[in-house]
Amino acid sequence: MKNTHSGTHHLPHIQLNQYERDGFLSPIRVFSEQEARELRVQLETYEATHGSVMKSPYRNKPHLVFKWVAEVIRNPKILDLVESVLGPNLLVWGTNFFIKEPDDGTFISWHQDSTYWGLSRPDVLTVWIALSPSRRSNGAMKMMRGSHQLEQLPHTDTFEEGNLLTRGQKVDHEVAEEDVAWIELQPGEVSLHHVRIIHGSEPNKGPDRRVGLAIRFVPTDVSQVNGVKDYATLVRGRDDYRHFQHEPSPEQTLGLTERSVHTQIADESFKLFYQGTGREPKFGD
Repeated sequence: MKNTHSGTHHLPHIQLNQYERDGFLSPIRVFSEQEARELRVQLETYEATHGSVMKSPYRNKPHLVFKWVAEVIRNPKILDLVESVLGPNLLVWGTNFFIKEPDDGTFISWHQDSTYWGLSRPDVLTVWIALSPSRRSNGAMKMMRGSHQLEQLPHTDTFEEGNLLTRGQKVDHEVAEEDVAWIELQPGEVSLHHVRIIHGSEPNKGPDRRVGLAIRFVPTDVSQVNGVKDYATLVRGRDDYRHFQHEPSPEQTLGLTERSVHTQIADESFKLFYQGTGREPKFGD
C-alpha cells in the first residue's frame, strides 16, 4: 500500500485493513448532500431533453462527453482515497451510470467485475457514488464479504431481461446469506470495492429512482491482455507505461468532437465486453 500524495483524504490504516479484509469499504462521505443534488440535476437536465441516460450510449464512459463527470473523476478527495489503495499513478479505465427506476425490474446478478475486463491483474478499484439514496428497498448493492480473496471464478452468461450487466453474467458460486453485506449510501457518499468481490443488487421497490455513478481506477502499470485497443484517462501522477491510449478531457458537454471521440472509444470497449458472444451491444442493457 502506497501513500505518497500530500492530500488530506487518504484512508487511515484501520480502514485500509478493513478494505483488505472485506474487499469493500462504505460509507465514505465525499460530496455534501447539496453537491450530490447539483450533480443529479446536471444528469437529469440532460435526461429531460434526451431521455434516460441508461438507454443512451453515454451510460458507458460518460466522462468523455459530460464535463461534470470529467470533473468528478478528478476530485481530489476521491483520488486520495484511491491512492491509498492503488498508489500515486492512477488511470480511470471506465465510468458507468447505474440507475434503477421505481419498479422497472432491473437488477444485477451476483458476479465479479473482473470476469470479462481483460486486465493484467486484479488491482482495480471501483468508487461507486450515490447521487440519490441507495437503500435495500430501492436496489442498493450487496456484497459477499471477503470474496475478493477468491480466484477469478467461472461465470455463466444469461443475457437475462432486466439484468444491467452486459452479458447478464452470473457467478458459479453459492453465496451464503450470513456473508452478505448491504451497501446503503446517502447522496454524496461513496463505497469502494475490489474488482474480484462478488456483488449484485435487487430491483428498486422504492418510490424514487436510484442513481449511481461508478468509476473504475487502475494503476498505470496494469495493461489490457485481451488483444483489443484500450483507453483510459490519466487522473493523477504520471504514466511511464502507456499501456492504454490516453483519453482527452471534454472541453464542452456533448460537443461534436466529444461525441465523436466517445463513439470511437466506446465502440472499442464494447468489443471487449461482448468478445466471443457473437452479439452486438444494445444500449440500456
